[in-house]
Amino acid sequence: MQTNIGLFLAKRAQLSPNLEAYVGPETGQRLTYDELNARCNQTANMLCDAGVRPGDRVAILLMNSSEYLETFFAIAKIGAIAVPLNWRLVADELGFILKDAGAKTLIFAEEFAGVTSDLHEGGAAKTDVERWVYVGSPGNQPAFAENYADANQRVSTAEPVIGAVDDDLLYIMYTSGTTGLPKGAVHTHNSKAWACMNILASAEMRFKDRFINGLPLYHVGALLPATVSVYAGQTSILMRAFDPVRAWKLVAEENATSMLAVPAMLNFMLQVPNHETFDTSNLSWIMSGAAPVPVTLIEAYQKLGIDIHQVYGLTESCGPGCIISGDDAVARAGSTGRAYFHTDIRIIDDDGKDCEPNVPGEVLIRGKHNMKEYWNRPDATKETLKDGWLHTGDIAIQDEDGFVYIQDRVKDMVISGGENVYPAEIENVILSHPKVKEVGVIGQPSEKWGESPFAVVVAEDGVTAASVLEHCHGKLAPFKMPKGVGFVDEIPRNPTGKMLKRLLREQFPGPAED
Repeated sequence: MQTNIGLFLAKRAQLSPNLEAYVGPETGQRLTYDELNARCNQTANMLCDAGVRPGDRVAILLMNSSEYLETFFAIAKIGAIAVPLNWRLVADELGFILKDAGAKTLIFAEEFAGVTSDLHEGGAAKTDVERWVYVGSPGNQPAFAENYADANQRVSTAEPVIGAVDDDLLYIMYTSGTTGLPKGAVHTHNSKAWACMNILASAEMRFKDRFINGLPLYHVGALLPATVSVYAGQTSILMRAFDPVRAWKLVAEENATSMLAVPAMLNFMLQVPNHETFDTSNLSWIMSGAAPVPVTLIEAYQKLGIDIHQVYGLTESCGPGCIISGDDAVARAGSTGRAYFHTDIRIIDDDGKDCEPNVPGEVLIRGKHNMKEYWNRPDATKETLKDGWLHTGDIAIQDEDGFVYIQDRVKDMVISGGENVYPAEIENVILSHPKVKEVGVIGQPSEKWGESPFAVVVAEDGVTAASVLEHCHGKLAPFKMPKGVGFVDEIPRNPTGKMLKRLLREQFPGPAED
C-alpha cells in the first residue's frame, strides 16, 4: 500500500466500518467510519468535478466539525494540498496566506461569512480564490458561494482516484514568522504518516480509545491526533470550541479514555466548581503541549487519577519532538521529556558541536516527520533545515539521561493560551502608528493564559496606551493584541543594535493585566 493519508480513512472504514469515528458534542452528530468515509468521498468527488487537480491548493476555514475531517481527508485522497487557516486571524492576515499559497478554492463555515465576504470584495488584490464553498445554514449563505451540502449530495460516495502518494505534498500549515510574515511549513503524506507512527510508538494511544480533542484543527497539535485516531481506530470526540465545563461533562458522558489540552485549558478545567464530582474513571491520561505544564497542575491531575503527558514539538516537525509521562514530569520537574521513538534530538553550541550534558544550546530535531520545506521560501528553508536536522531556534539543556529542558526561545516567541504569538508581527503593526518611534513586545506571565503580549513603546508626547491599542484593532487577531502598554524614553540595545528584551522583561515583569 502506497502512503496516502486519505487512504488511512478508507482503510479504517474497510477494517472497522461500524466503529464510531466521530462525535460532535455540540450538534449531537455521530458517524461511524463507514459513514465518515462515504461523506469524505462525496467531498473528494465534488472537488474533482469542480476541476480541483493534484497539486492545487484548497484552503479550509472551518471550526472543528465532521466537515473539517471530511475535507482534509478528501483533499488528501485526490492529491490536492490542504491549507488549514487559523480562524482567529483578520481578513488582511488571511488574505496574505491565501495569496501566498495560491489557493483557488476556499471552504469556509457560516461563522466566517463576514471575513470571507471581506476577502471576496477585495478581489484579486487580496486572494486568488475563484471558488467559495459555504458550510452552514442556507439563510446566511453569501451570494457568491455555493453550498457544501448541496454540492456533495449531487456526487457519488465511491472512492475517488488517488492523486498523491508518499513524498507528494499533503498540506501547508502557516506559522507566524519572526519577520512578521507567516511561513508555510510543507508536509508530505510520508512526513504525516511517520508522525502518526511516532505518536503510536511513544504514547499510550490504543485501538478503540475515545479521544477528546478540544484544540482547533488548524493547529498541528490537534490535526495530528485527529489523524492518529483514524490510523489507530479510535473515536474522535471533537469539541467545536473548548469549554472547561463541557470538557468535564464529555469525559463522563462519552467514557473518554484520553484527551488533548494545552496548560491554559488544564488550568481552566481545575477552576470549574466541583470538577472532582465528574466521573473520570475511564480517563487515564491527557496529552499537553504548546507551553510547559506547571508541576502543580500535573500533581492536581494525578490526584484525580489522570496522568499528564507533556509533549514538545513544532509545526515544522509535524508535532513530534519530545514526550514525557506523568511520573517523569513530577520527578523531572521542568523537563519536556526525551525524544520520540522515531526522532533524534541534539543540543548544539554556536559552532555546531554537540553540547555536553546540562550545557545550554540550540535544539535540533531529526526524523522522517520533519517538513519538506517552507512554501516558496528557499532562504528560510536553508536556514532551518541543514543536513537533515531541523533547527528549532529553541535553547535547552539535556541531562545525562536524555531528558530535555527548554530554557529560552531564540526568537522571543510568546505562547498565549497555546497560541504562538511572534513579537515582530505585533511590533510591525505598532510601528505603523504615526507617533510611535520604537517598540519592543515581550511576554508577561498570565495566570489565565500562561503568557500575554505586552508592548514597550517609545513615542511622541501625548500618545496613550489606549491609542496604541486602538491602532492595533483590526490589524491583529484578538489573541495577538497586547494586553498592556508601557512607555520608556529608550529601548535598551546591545552595541550591535540588537534589542535587549531581557532588560525589558526585568523592567516590566508583570503579571499581565488579563
